[in-house]
Amino acid sequence: MDFVLGLPLSLRKKDAIWIIVDRLTKSTHLILVRSGYSLHKLAELYIFDIVRLHGVPLSIVSGRDLRFTSRFWKKLQEALGMKLHFSTAFHLQTDGQSERIIHILEDMLRCCILEFEGLWEHYLPLIEFAYNNSFQFSIKMAPYEALYGRKCCTPLYWTELSENKIHGVDLIKET
Repeated sequence: MDFVLGLPLSLRKKDAIWIIVDRLTKSTHLILVRSGYSLHKLAELYIFDIVRLHGVPLSIVSGRDLRFTSRFWKKLQEALGMKLHFSTAFHLQTDGQSERIIHILEDMLRCCILEFEGLWEHYLPLIEFAYNNSFQFSIKMAPYEALYGRKCCTPLYWTELSENKIHGVDLIKET
């Protein structure tokens, strides 16, 4: 878990993204937040966006952000039956893969923000989709495939950069 802070204010007055990465499948969730969110609000988002979809994780690797080192966060994790492991910044043995994924996502976000300016928040789900459907060498498949046991079903077929075509029943039958 980590935050990307200092983003331009979105239409919904959000300026940060909470990135949560599954270490096993390499899948990621991007949660749009505001820099000043309370621990209570972050806990609500965590339960709504992570626990709702995946259940309660057995452990979490977290940076030493004040929001996560507070007694409240520790107590919340204990109440949910989870272990919370803290890492130091750029400690490759514990959070190297998370740091690499966050770097990739920051690059994708930067491109999206430059291209779409004030509307960047609308494209956040597509960034998450694109990342979760990209091949990961370490697991020899896309995170989506690792998580759900099958390739992602999509009608889009990208033939060249910035050119897409939607294929109909023939392509589906062929596949």
